[in-house]
Amino acid sequence: MKNRGKKFSESLNKFDKTKLYTIEEAIKLAKELSWAKFTETIDVAIRLGINTRRSEEQVRGAVELPHGTGKQSRVLVFAEAEKAKEAEEAEADYVGGNELAEKIQGGWTDFDAVIATPDMMKVVGKLGRILGPRGLMPNPKLGSVTFDIKNAVLSVKKGKVEYRADRFGIVHSVLGKIEFTDEQLIDNFYSLLEAVLKAKPPTSKGRYLLTVAISSTMGPGIKLDTMKLLSEVEKR
Repeated sequence: MKNRGKKFSESLNKFDKTKLYTIEEAIKLAKELSWAKFTETIDVAIRLGINTRRSEEQVRGAVELPHGTGKQSRVLVFAEAEKAKEAEEAEADYVGGNELAEKIQGGWTDFDAVIATPDMMKVVGKLGRILGPRGLMPNPKLGSVTFDIKNAVLSVKKGKVEYRADRFGIVHSVLGKIEFTDEQLIDNFYSLLEAVLKAKPPTSKGRYLLTVAISSTMGPGIKLDTMKLLSEVEKR
């Protein structure tokens, strides 16, 4: 097993690893166990009961976190004419067409989100091998291929995040900076959780929500009580 750092090992001894916590307890504990010198984020890992080898059981979507992520996303927009002007007015960081595609093909990836108008997908399509593995390929189902450029850009700037279950059926996402209030992080958590629950594939059988864990960037995972989470979601 890989040797863990002293501070990480010390943090493991500061809480009961066998206990299932409420989201309120987990957020407080994750903050207490934070030890890095930089501003950490609070992250979540949601393990789902899906068969990722079946295409119809892929879980993917996007949700706007009510309090954002604490990070200012750099948005690149593929658009022309009036739609390009609309993107600039919405304060997109980069706007263009073929010239941006050529720059990306040359190795440039200094952006966090990509939005495109439908007519520009002929240009963006050539970038699939570069943008796809990074989770940046525009997708109409996620609202990133649209003629409503203004709202698409503003949504990302306000804290829209995309989520996707990996090959192990786990959705990883950031909930916000550790300096966020507990209430802000909890609001963001439930917004994400509700979106993931609604994205349950019709073909998925058995338990869908298996485990949920909260952690700071450098801290240990704190497991949550999924039954209480589901109960709380029903009340909201």
